[in-house]
Order: sequence, then structure tokens, then C-alpha cells
Amino acid sequence: MKILIVEDSSIIAKGLKHYLESEHYNTDIVNTYQEALNVLDKNYDLVILDVTLPDGNGFDLCKYIKSEYNYPVVFLTAKDTEDDIVTGLELADDYIVKPFLNRELLMRIKKILKNNIKSNHIKIDLEKYEVYKDEKLINLTTLEFKIFLLLMNNKNKVVPKEVLLDKIEEETGNMVYDNTLRVYIKRIREKFDDEKLIKVVKGIGYTLDEKEDNN
Repeated sequence: MKILIVEDSSIIAKGLKHYLESEHYNTDIVNTYQEALNVLDKNYDLVILDVTLPDGNGFDLCKYIKSEYNYPVVFLTAKDTEDDIVTGLELADDYIVKPFLNRELLMRIKKILKNNIKSNHIKIDLEKYEVYKDEKLINLTTLEFKIFLLLMNNKNKVVPKEVLLDKIEEETGNMVYDNTLRVYIKRIREKFDDEKLIKVVKGIGYTLDEKEDNN
């Protein structure tokens, strides 16, 4: 998991980096609005963001992050007025006021990441039932979403067709056959505009061929 820390206090940033890396998170630190803009394309799993930055406003940066990258964002800031907290919670996934407890921050990060499944080009938001490819929303039906989620949770592994058929029967209450499954897979491929994303393993099932980004 990769986390970006946007914090103008080097003491806080270095301490937080040390703690998160002890918990096995990869972390980068930037100190300004502009430095954050320069690194946001590195495919982060979450951004920890201060509101007060030397060259800009964290609220504005959060809006940009959400519109262009849709990364989860946690505000970590000394701004503790009711208006700031409400604004922050409207924009981001969480809002924590300094001084803070490392363990509390970690638990909130884990909760957010648990609800977001991400690989190289694809992200799934489990709370909103939304799927994104390269930050573009893919409009799947509820059943298509659940089929895709099953494949995503087993990416680069073969999911037997019987498992997928059982999932469809469980959701629809109807007996389904191989042809029905092929239709659903075809529709999902079309919505992603990628015929190679879901591959058939003849006689066995399907696999989601989504490689992890090592950047």
C-alpha cells in the first residue's frame, strides 16, 4: 500500500512516515501544494493531507485529487472549527484534528482502505458500489458489480465458472447456464472497453488479468 503525506511540518511528516512504514506501508512525503501536484500520478492508495499549506489550501487540493485521481483522502490538521470539520468531511473520507494518536490514525486508514480495492488501473469502492478504470466511473449493474468484484478479489487466479454461476443464481434466484454467464462477461468487457481484461480458461472458468503497478 502506498500513502502520500502532504504536510508542511517536517517533524510531523517524518514521524508519521516512520510509524506508517513500521506498519508496512510505503510512504512519500511532500511539503507543499505544488510538490503534491508533481507526484499524484504515482498511483497512491491514500493521501494524508494538511489543510494549511505554504502555497495553497488543502481543501482545494482535495477537490483536485478527488476529481482527477479519486484517491481516498484523510485530512490531518490543526484547524478545528466546526465549519472546517464539516467542509473537510464533505470533501474527504475522514478528518482528524491535531494533536492526534498514531494508532487512531492507523485504524481510520485501515478502515478506509478496507472499503477500497485497487490494482494497477482499477479501483473498487465497496461503500458506494462503484468501479473506476483510470479514474473513469464504469457503470455496472449490481449483478455485474458483484461478478466483477469476485473476479477482482481473485485477480490473476482462475475463478471456476461454477462459482460465478452460483453467484448469479444467488443474486437472481433463477437457474442459469454457461451462456448466461458468457453474456454477463461480454457486457462487463464492453463497459471496460477491454476484451482482454477478463480471460476465459477453457473448460474451467475466468480470470481477471490485472497486473499490479510496481511504481
